[in-house]
Order: sequence, then structure tokens, then C-alpha cells
Amino acid sequence: MASTRPQQGIERRLARIIDLPAPMPGQFGPAHTVVPVIPPGDYAHSDPFILLMDDRVDGQLLGGPHPHAGFETVTLVVQGGMVHDHGKLGERDAQWMTAGSGVIHGEGLDEAGKGRILQLWVTLPKAQRWAPPSFQDIPYSELPVRREAGVEVRLYSGNSGSVRSETKNYVPVTLAEFSFEPGATISQDLPASYNGFFYVLEGEIAVGPDAQALRPGQAGWLDRPAATGDSSIRITATTQARVLLYAGQPQGDPLVSYGPFIGDTQADILRVMGEYRSGRYGPPPRR
Repeated sequence: MASTRPQQGIERRLARIIDLPAPMPGQFGPAHTVVPVIPPGDYAHSDPFILLMDDRVDGQLLGGPHPHAGFETVTLVVQGGMVHDHGKLGERDAQWMTAGSGVIHGEGLDEAGKGRILQLWVTLPKAQRWAPPSFQDIPYSELPVRREAGVEVRLYSGNSGSVRSETKNYVPVTLAEFSFEPGATISQDLPASYNGFFYVLEGEIAVGPDAQALRPGQAGWLDRPAATGDSSIRITATTQARVLLYAGQPQGDPLVSYGPFIGDTQADILRVMGEYRSGRYGPPPRR
């Protein structure tokens, strides 16, 4: 049996590099295409992340307000701007929304045109599955910043070096954007228990002691050491690069899903569907 005693200085590497499919037709009309970075149904490997969709838009989105319950959404605007129930998000801004006991929310492009939005679904701990709905807007201009030689790290959540985000989480999550000059290197600390991956938006990086290359169109998942304590990942930029790190504490609880609803049992799904149909859901308040 593998040891789980605390270890120091665990160096992480990439265990899986997933070549993602080309953008495919999305659900919001002919202007919408999507790349499933974490497709539905892979939760055993991606816990605490349920799915991640890379939405591309060129034109006018179709659709409107829709429900969610039983999890959190993390929406990051890569290109363009987005409107939601209470305001707007600009380029590189993010929103962290707790759907919890149930919400109806509307979101879309600020105006018809080109846009790119990443939406992540994060599980909620079983004890907080039905937490009151809320949301946090996270402006890019207000993100805490760590600066090293040739590298800038902006934190949407979690910490990097001595820099820490004030974003409130039910599940501990680090979400960071790394901007590199060519040849720059940085180490990112994480709890050894965290599951996570890199998603390159621009350029190319090399990850870990074996310097595995990662570029746009790929998701690079970290290994899962059988250890507790701290770990680190070394990232080096082969070119000028911009990359996101998503990492979080797995919850280990099985999920049942149906469309925009997540629960612990099938009975949960039937209940929240009934609550939605009875008109109990509304827009989330600011957290």
C-alpha cells in the first residue's frame, strides 16, 4: 500500500495531456461553438471540477435565463464582455456563483460579436450542497498579483507564493492566470491533495521535472501523489505565454446530474426540478 505520511518538497508533473477536439456546435444558436475541456461524465478523474466549457461566440447568441442548482459556476471572460443579472463583466473579469439551493440567471455577450468565455462547474461539499445562492464578481483590475522575473501571476482564487486571494470558496480552489515572458520560470505551491490542470490560452509552456510541453488545444492534468502536505509545480515558458491553472480539493462524493442540476441522489434531482417548475428560483444575490 502506498504511504500517505506527510512529505515535503513533492514535485508535481503532468500525468495526462488531453488533446481537445475542435470547436463543435453549441446550444445557443449558430453563432455558438464550444470546446469541452472537461466533458460531462469524467467526474471521477476531475473531482472537484464537474465540467469546463470553452465557449466561442461569433455573432448573436440565442437563449435566455436558465436554472442551476447543487453546485457553483466560475465564469471567466477570455475575450469580449459579458452581461449578467446584476451587471457586466469585462475582458479577463470573472464571476463565482453559488447555485446551491437553486437560481435562475441570465448571461450573454455585452454586444453581438466575437467572444470567448470559460465556464467551470465546481462541486459543493455535501454539507453545503443546498447553500443559499449568491455570486461574487471578480474584476481583473483588482486581482492580487505576484511578480517574479519575467512572470506575473494574477489570482482569481487561492494563493501563489505569499500572495492570497480574498475570494470566498466552499471547496478550496486555486485559480490563477500566469503571464510569461519567453524563458521565464516559476514554481507554484499547492497542497499535495489538490487535483488540477493547466489550460494554455497563448504560447507554449513546459511543466514539471521532465519539462512536458503544453500548448493551446490541450489540457494538462497534474499527477496525484499518494501523500499529504505540500507540493510544487515548476512551469517554464518556451515562448511568451498565458496559461490558467485550475486546482482544488477533491470531495470524494458521488454525484447525480441532470442538465443544469447536480445532486447527491436521484431524489435530489426530482426535488429541485419540481422546485424550479413551481417558480421558487430567482436571481442570485451578491455574496
